Amino acid sequence: MAVKVQQVLEILEQIAPPELACSWDNVGLLVDAGRPVTSIMAALDITADVVRDAAESGCELIVSHHPVIFDPLRRVTAEDVPAMLLQNGISAICMHTNLDAAPGGVNDVLADLLRIENRRDFADNCGRIGTLNVPTTAQQLAETCSRMLHTHCKFVEADHPVEKLAEVSGAGGSYLQQAIDEGADCLVTGEAAHHIAILAKQKGVGLVVAGHWGTEHPVVFALADALTERLPKEVTVAPSLADVDPYSYL
Repeated sequence: MAVKVQQVLEILEQIAPPELACSWDNVGLLVDAGRPVTSIMAALDITADVVRDAAESGCELIVSHHPVIFDPLRRVTAEDVPAMLLQNGISAICMHTNLDAAPGGVNDVLADLLRIENRRDFADNCGRIGTLNVPTTAQQLAETCSRMLHTHCKFVEADHPVEKLAEVSGAGGSYLQQAIDEGADCLVTGEAAHHIAILAKQKGVGLVVAGHWGTEHPVVFALADALTERLPKEVTVAPSLADVDPYSYL
């Protein structure tokens, strides 16, 4: 039993309402190949490798976190990902900052992995802040992130135990001062500039930088599960095996 792309879009907009997206963002059905959907691939990024993976798997739709079209396109060639999607009859639905902010979205998945309790919204609703049942250190949090997120971490140690933790997936280092102002002992995020690490050290608070891909990729599995629960059982949903961290590490 096939479903229409619009039906999948309506389900996704219930999971992550588009009104939660930032005004500068580009979310929703960004590429419409006009085909019924029997197989869906979930990914953080829609890269050429992910498109090839979807095509080889017979998928008609890719659902991603990062928008496949963000800035206005002035020129499209056959090698560009949007063109590859259309050439292979694959549509693309992208949920970016709306999925960051949504209940059960990117940051709730990360907060669950970090075991943040009594949490509330933080960082323009895109992050979470709350308490830990057991005090810890930035190093221990970095070790947890490295193990659970399958990523490489760097950290600035706090000068006191970490009991209140803030997190922002992706590029959230700029929210360190807000985390400090709201009483957090440490911020876990994906990216942070050098001066943010200096600020953390000066203020004696912890900072864990676990990679953009690492802090956001877990939502792909949660998203695949959420779609599987809501779609007819004949429609298959699976994470892309080609959706990998673009960085290589020594």
